[in-house]
Amino acid sequence: MIEVLVVDDDTRVARVNAAYVEKVPGFRVAGEAHSAAEALLRLETLPRVDLLLLDHYLPDETGLAVVQEMRRRGHQTDVIMVTAARDVGTVQAAMRQGALQYLVKPFAFAGLRAKLEAYADLRRTLDGGGEAEQADVDRIFGALSARSEPGLPKGHSPTTAELVRQSLMSAEGPLSAQEIADRTGVSRQTAQRYLKLLERTGRARLTLKYGDAGRPEHRYVWATRA
Repeated sequence: MIEVLVVDDDTRVARVNAAYVEKVPGFRVAGEAHSAAEALLRLETLPRVDLLLLDHYLPDETGLAVVQEMRRRGHQTDVIMVTAARDVGTVQAAMRQGALQYLVKPFAFAGLRAKLEAYADLRRTLDGGGEAEQADVDRIFGALSARSEPGLPKGHSPTTAELVRQSLMSAEGPLSAQEIADRTGVSRQTAQRYLKLLERTGRARLTLKYGDAGRPEHRYVWATRA
């Protein structure tokens, strides 16, 4: 589980954001904080914090000041800014200080879920360790942006896209369009269309399975497993 510390000066907003986090598979709320001082204290006292959902406007310091201080203290916890601050200077400063994502308030659950799932993709990509070829580096840097746009091309259903994505992510190896169709209940043609979309956006990779005769079978694997 990815342990998340939710930091927001508004206790009601913090509760809502925490509830959103708990709805995303693989994530768990480690705690909440409502000021910079409380956030830093939680980082020192909680058993583990993997990710900070961090507001910029806090009563005692800014969110960016929290990032600076936690780095000074040696905390390498990842940060996603979740704030109403939308001036370019703040966004630029967040990037330079290592914030992995920046989500502008107000937002819907789908917006936060996209950021969290992208972060989970990144962690899976990095889990292998070792040395990275250029393709691996491209995948690492692309992991956070792969889900940044929850919108789909015209004629595509978000529900179907999610079914195909989840089937591919949970598979132990490459799957064909027919296997995806069998798992999701959609037609083979529909499964193929969504698999091609995932391939075009870099979230799935195409592999070929050669049989005794005929054309090779197209099979797809989630990008972080390729």
